[in-house]
Amino acid sequence: MGTAEMLRAAGVGAGDEVVVSAFGNAEVAEAVMRTGALPVFADIERDGYCLDAAAVDAVVSARTAAVIAVHRFGHPADMARLHEVGRIHGLLVLEEHEPQEEFPGELAGGLEQRRVNAAYLSARLRGVETPVAVQGHTYAQYVVRVPGNGRPDRDAFARAIRARGVECRVPVKVPVHRMPGFRRDVFLPETERAAQETLALPLHGSMSRRELQRLISACNTLGGLLQAAF
Repeated sequence: MGTAEMLRAAGVGAGDEVVVSAFGNAEVAEAVMRTGALPVFADIERDGYCLDAAAVDAVVSARTAAVIAVHRFGHPADMARLHEVGRIHGLLVLEEHEPQEEFPGELAGGLEQRRVNAAYLSARLRGVETPVAVQGHTYAQYVVRVPGNGRPDRDAFARAIRARGVECRVPVKVPVHRMPGFRRDVFLPETERAAQETLALPLHGSMSRRELQRLISACNTLGGLLQAAF
């Protein structure tokens, strides 16, 4: 059963509001609109890129009927806190795993080896902020941050490591609340910052140490040139 069908089955429809994230898949907001309800955007947690429970609580109104949490990049949303917000306000709380745009070979090698390789990268990368390791993180995407310091460091960094033969991608180019058809005049500072700073690096369980070290060397060569504002 899809998101729109689950919402309809719970009685969500015209006149209702559903709280969603603007950082990521527009499909969730589209599913809300197909029911006749209005998607309301709440900000994300800085480290996990998932809905922030306090931000959700802040946008709940008398018309709010549901919350949809998406586990982002393999980092699990804080479902305990979101369910608590739902309990307080009498809201339906749904959770989804985002569809993954894969690098070639990304699913190879198994989950545990992916986690081992993620830990190897995180211990050695310099000049970028590496993913926060939490229980249950699958590293479906290995996403780092390249803070901007008032200039597009992330984009310059991406061009530079691509020139060194390392594929990478910007995981969220435009937040949903800035897309045509979804535009909202809302203040989502963590969402905006993440869209400007995040970069997905290639990671899969079958990567050799030589491949990992090649990635590390390409990134660390630039670490002193593109200093992060920690």
